[in-house]
Amino acid sequence: MATTHVFIVDTQTFMIHLEYLFSGTGSKDYYIDFNNKATTSLPYQRENSLVSMIADSQRVRKGDFIIFYLQQNSSMHIYEGMFFGVFRATEEYSFFENNEPDQYLKAELGKSLTFRTIIEPYEVYPIGVTEWEALDEIKNINSPHQMLWSLIYRKLKGNRGNTMITIYESERLFKLLRDKNQRQMLNNDGFSFDKNTQQIINASGKKYKGKRENINIFPRLERKYTKLRAFETHLQAYILSNIGRNTNTSLDDSLIGDKIIEWLGNEVSCGFGMQRIDIAVSLLMPNSRILKAIELKACEANSVITNQLQRYVDWLEQYYIPNRVSDIQPVIIAKKIKNKNNQSFSDMLEDFEYFNKKNNKCYPIKYIEYQIKNHSLVFNEINYN
Repeated sequence: MATTHVFIVDTQTFMIHLEYLFSGTGSKDYYIDFNNKATTSLPYQRENSLVSMIADSQRVRKGDFIIFYLQQNSSMHIYEGMFFGVFRATEEYSFFENNEPDQYLKAELGKSLTFRTIIEPYEVYPIGVTEWEALDEIKNINSPHQMLWSLIYRKLKGNRGNTMITIYESERLFKLLRDKNQRQMLNNDGFSFDKNTQQIINASGKKYKGKRENINIFPRLERKYTKLRAFETHLQAYILSNIGRNTNTSLDDSLIGDKIIEWLGNEVSCGFGMQRIDIAVSLLMPNSRILKAIELKACEANSVITNQLQRYVDWLEQYYIPNRVSDIQPVIIAKKIKNKNNQSFSDMLEDFEYFNKKNNKCYPIKYIEYQIKNHSLVFNEINYN
């Protein structure tokens, strides 16, 4: 399997996405001046928002599934949101095209879309599944854990324009699309959107000819690390950019080993509050799978962190595991503790021990520290037993 990513579109951007076969998210009117650079002129909150978009874009891998969510627009007679698909990402990395006057297709889109992914048809159906059918209708739902919580949380919290959903949720959404269309796909390499019928239609394909700049967040992360400034969002983007791609062996060795990634998520909502798992990754094992719920820290870890891990484990056991049987392992990735001969570190290890005994159905907490050495981010698993 692979991760499914839901991109939010309007009627205009949807048509262009279909005609040129790409998906993307935007940075509004901001020019990104920190890609592959250490400094920025952008204010803190704006920079973090853009780095979050980078994290979302770098989550996408070649072969991942793409679904479009067409937003409600009463002036266009679209009275409720609809899900359309299914497409697949054709390249291993999403790319970046800055918000400039000549940004490719900016005029046609009516906005700047900075982070883009080339896609291809997988199972493309003309008729969309309504938001009501996907999120509200419960006639075939036997238990709350079967609902599409990733999309429900996104709706309630107003998350950004590229949201991943779990494998179970994508399987259910795919089935809804197949059933709605009586399994009648569009067999073509080019598409468009008919605003009158509100359906995807066959059309002559158009070749994508935009710029493709690689995204590199590390120089900016290193600068913030060195200056002792908050960089948790940058750390998340870095890990999503590199995990499982053989670009940082210390990261892969400490976190995934020789296992295969079957699903990858970030900012995974796990409750109606603000609880979100920073990164979640499902790994295939010979006879099972393991879901790692990762808490990131731009500072040294402390004993309070196990409270967050407990919320993650409780939610996963109730809502994720019944749909996708997996073992769970909580993971902490935090800045290297220079002095481990103190009471604070001892207290944290005692909390780890208490947590592991209480949650004996899970794997013990995996504790990973990182530091920057020779202009590289180095990860190291700490054996605390």
